[in-house]
Amino acid sequence: MNRTATVLLTALAPASWGTTYAVTTEFLPPDRPLFTALLRALPAGLLLLALTRVLPRGIWWGRAAVLGALNIGAFFPLLFLSAYRLPGGMAAVVGSAGPLFVVGLSALLLGQRPTVRSVVTGIVAASGVSLVVLKAAGALDALGVAAAVASTASMSAGTVLTKRWGRPDGVGPLTLTGWQLTAGGLLIAPLALLVEGAPPALDGPAIGGYLYLALANTAVGYWLWFRGIGRLTATQVTFLGPLSPLTAALVGWAALGQSLTPLQLAGMALAFGATVAGQLGRPGQPPADAAPVRTFSFHERNARKDSMDVTGTGLRR
Repeated sequence: MNRTATVLLTALAPASWGTTYAVTTEFLPPDRPLFTALLRALPAGLLLLALTRVLPRGIWWGRAAVLGALNIGAFFPLLFLSAYRLPGGMAAVVGSAGPLFVVGLSALLLGQRPTVRSVVTGIVAASGVSLVVLKAAGALDALGVAAAVASTASMSAGTVLTKRWGRPDGVGPLTLTGWQLTAGGLLIAPLALLVEGAPPALDGPAIGGYLYLALANTAVGYWLWFRGIGRLTATQVTFLGPLSPLTAALVGWAALGQSLTPLQLAGMALAFGATVAGQLGRPGQPPADAAPVRTFSFHERNARKDSMDVTGTGLRR
């Protein structure tokens, strides 16, 4: 599959996440963000585990737990906390700075030097999103700001570590997604019960909404996301993130009767342009971490070690 097709499929993930707000406000019980996060993550993770029937081994028990906490278990509660405590759209604005977080973390963990273009593109993306979602007035809550920054840092670190660690031999992105969703859901479960108490009664629309969030929005969405991380650079993937608030704005306009001002339309054009620019590599030079994840079996690793012993040197991976 060529890179354009991979980018388009990966972009479906943040686009689907952009529908979460409309589904939550229109179909789900109010004021149950942690319960919603739990039903998004844990059933989807258990379903994927049942389909793949592969559990982590060795060091991957710890890695799956770390990735599940960063991408799901910590990210969801922090995101909801920031959304509840900050004035309209501010949490999304902080989240749109994710590409800048990833650029910095990629330099530290992947050895990928930041470029002026990636930094400028990240600033333009955040500026465009701010024009779309940011509402006027309202004092900033310190805890809300901290939660927004922490949620963005958590997802960014999870994206970069997913790229750095790759996948174990013989394990595909669907299996890795199941591990992370299950680990994240198990982390959220006690917090949801402690903070929000027993689950609420659910009617037909709520059940339908939760099924959509668990299956299409989360199981399929995160599978596409982690699949994309394995085939694109971490920076390219995270520059697709602004599609989430842009989709939310479009759904609000098309389905909820919300209006879009000329300033918001200009912001959408800026953010979308930055998203497209974030997918462009240097002509003739594929990005350093763009190659598909290569894993090695036990025997392959021993063979590589023997060959390196002969020369006294090894290749950096």
